[in-house]
Amino acid sequence: MAAVHLRPLHSLALPPPLPLPLLAAKATANPGCAVRRSRHRHRHRGGGLALLVCAASGSGPSKAARSSSAGQGEAGDAVARWAAWIPRAAMLGAGPEQVLRLISGAAATPICQFVDSPRTFLHSIDPRVKLVWLLALVVLPARSNIYMRFGLVAYLTLLSMWVLPNQVWKDQLGRVALLSGIIFIMLGFGSDGAPSLVQTRTPPPSVIGLPNIPGSTSGYSYTIMKLGPLQFTRKGLSVASTSACLSFSIFQSASLCLTTTTPEQLASALWWFMIPLKHIGVPVPEIILTLLLSLRFINLVFDEVRNSALAIVARRINWKKLATMETIDIFFNYVRRIFKNIFDHAEQISKAMIARGFRGDPNNHKIYFLTESSFGIVDVFSLLCLFALMALASISDKLV
Repeated sequence: MAAVHLRPLHSLALPPPLPLPLLAAKATANPGCAVRRSRHRHRHRGGGLALLVCAASGSGPSKAARSSSAGQGEAGDAVARWAAWIPRAAMLGAGPEQVLRLISGAAATPICQFVDSPRTFLHSIDPRVKLVWLLALVVLPARSNIYMRFGLVAYLTLLSMWVLPNQVWKDQLGRVALLSGIIFIMLGFGSDGAPSLVQTRTPPPSVIGLPNIPGSTSGYSYTIMKLGPLQFTRKGLSVASTSACLSFSIFQSASLCLTTTTPEQLASALWWFMIPLKHIGVPVPEIILTLLLSLRFINLVFDEVRNSALAIVARRINWKKLATMETIDIFFNYVRRIFKNIFDHAEQISKAMIARGFRGDPNNHKIYFLTESSFGIVDVFSLLCLFALMALASISDKLV
């Protein structure tokens, strides 16, 4: 690239020359310029005049500078575009503190916690009868028609509202109903929602000379509802109702059983049903001991989740001043603290069992259930109700 040499006719044509260090600094700041010493001798003392030789492109920035600034501008635009996709607390409708409050509220009423008061008739029913009812409530929704499924859901809902305290059934029924509703909607539109792309190979009646079959006048329609490209059909209704009602029955019946029965009673009832399997080599004592430890340990898990969430909320963290990675780091530390406390509790339980003489063989140690099962009039009435329900389910299949 051509260079422009500024050669004045006399010494007054240029301002006083700058020292060489300053000119070198300017040349370093502007890569398109270079310092040259003029051979022109003038009268003043100094010997020569240092000239600033620049590129012919003028005083604007060089091509490299312009390309770097353009690259930085494009990178800034890309960062701004990606930052627009990052979910904010205002977009999500709930910040980190609200999420922690929801977690602490959900863990405040665990589904397996035994409620001693108010004492209802379910507390006095034999645990063996409760296990039979649990098995029936798992089988009946899968084997009965749609009216029977929704009838069982309504029955469990009313029983929960009658037996459980207000703060317990409101919390549990809301979550179980939300989960079952999501399952119903997803399976209803997903099982048979997409229209079939396969065309029939049978020719139309007009081609083979047959009259058109008249449409049905009974009002039957396979498609119940359409939502854009998706459709809610009778097959989707059957699959969705079966899965949703079965999920609701399993969760809510287990919640009712665990809320009105102590872990020792459940272990003794399961022992009574499994004791014949001991003669064929099934490790019944190990299974019963594992069940007891699991039922005792689940409450500790809920307590740790709730206490750790409340500990973070109590510190009043200003989440708006934290970066995204700092918020994620707090949640990772929250999960790590939960697992650490749970493992500490497990270690304490194992040390307590070893201190009491347990060495890993349940056959050498007697398990005390601290409960005595008694079969009374309430249990007989409960079994009669179960037989009536099963008979109603079998009759309803023939009537519908």
